[in-house]
Amino acid sequence: MKSFAFSVLLLSAVPVFAATQQVTLSVPDMNCAACPITIKKVLSKMDGVSQIELSAKTHQAVVTYDDTKTTVQAITSATADVGFPSTVIAPAR
Repeated sequence: MKSFAFSVLLLSAVPVFAATQQVTLSVPDMNCAACPITIKKVLSKMDGVSQIELSAKTHQAVVTYDDTKTTVQAITSATADVGFPSTVIAPAR
């Protein structure tokens, strides 16, 4: 029984590694050359966001982030807070 309890304790002490996720967002109001700059500025300040690809032409943002530090909901809220509401096109992968 002691070895079982030790095994459970050992397994629960194994660190959980952060999973890098990528989400594609539709940002329909991103229409001009300055729009991606504004969005990139706010997203780059977010803890956990490591890469941002924006296209005013396709109205899309591809955001790579650490899911232990931020969420898709926080990312979409950040874009909305600067005047660019966004929705998920392709879920986190």
